Amino acid sequence: MTYYLYHIPGKKIGITKDLKKRVEEQQGYNEGEYEIMLQTDDIIIASELEIEFQKAFGYRVDETPYNELKFNKKENEMNINITEATTTFPCPANKLKGQLMDNVGMKWNTEHGDCVLAPMSIEWIMQNIQISRYNNQRCYIYNKAFSRWFDNNDPHRSHDKLGGNLADAHMREQYPDQYNGKTRSGGLLNDMEYECCDKDNPCVCKTASQFDLIREWADERGLYDNGDTKTQALKLVEEVGETCRAILKEDFDEVVDGIGDCVVVLTNLAELQGVSIEACIDAAYQEIKNRKGKMANGTYVKQ
Repeated sequence: MTYYLYHIPGKKIGITKDLKKRVEEQQGYNEGEYEIMLQTDDIIIASELEIEFQKAFGYRVDETPYNELKFNKKENEMNINITEATTTFPCPANKLKGQLMDNVGMKWNTEHGDCVLAPMSIEWIMQNIQISRYNNQRCYIYNKAFSRWFDNNDPHRSHDKLGGNLADAHMREQYPDQYNGKTRSGGLLNDMEYECCDKDNPCVCKTASQFDLIREWADERGLYDNGDTKTQALKLVEEVGETCRAILKEDFDEVVDGIGDCVVVLTNLAELQGVSIEACIDAAYQEIKNRKGKMANGTYVKQ
């Protein structure tokens, strides 16, 4: 389904699925007397932008978002099963994408955060779906990993959101590269490419950061359910010691491995402490970014 966000200059901003019928036949405007600000299959982003643009242009603001109007409500939303660890979908993996696309805009809550179906989040689901070991007619995702994806991504943004018409300027104001290469919590975004495991459906995944992959790895092994901050703190001391020994030996490969191990332990330690590693990095940077000092004996000493 395609939704058009249209603008009748000096009159209104609205949404329709049928421009000719709604704008030209019902409202009496000819082509050229209105502009298409956005064309998308994402009803959520269209609804949000409609209200934002109505405010920005000083028009009457709709009391009810377009996606919440009665005629847009789905009577038969997909019957998903949500547990603490997973969200299970009632269909085999090879039929899942169609059902997800039919339910764009559907929202649900997990212990790790809120989830919503949008084209980009559907892409993540299809790349990370697991087939049930007990019933191949059902498939599932891990809630914590999905929630982490939402921490680092805007589910309503995709490469086709910025068109080549008058919407360009408006959209770039509303959706600039707001993180400037960082996640929402401040950690640097990962720009490495990962090959999908499905060789029959090759694609390139850029949604998961290295921190996401570490957390998913640890979560699958029960570290967050059964781990302990004191044990992880001791593990960190061990890894730092190994890194220092590698530096003294001038063993480059071991230094790289040691630094990496420290980052893994720090990521898991932060998670066990109830905070993300990205938030910790951001807090540290905010503390030092304006710090004054000087180099002395090979280190930076603050004033």
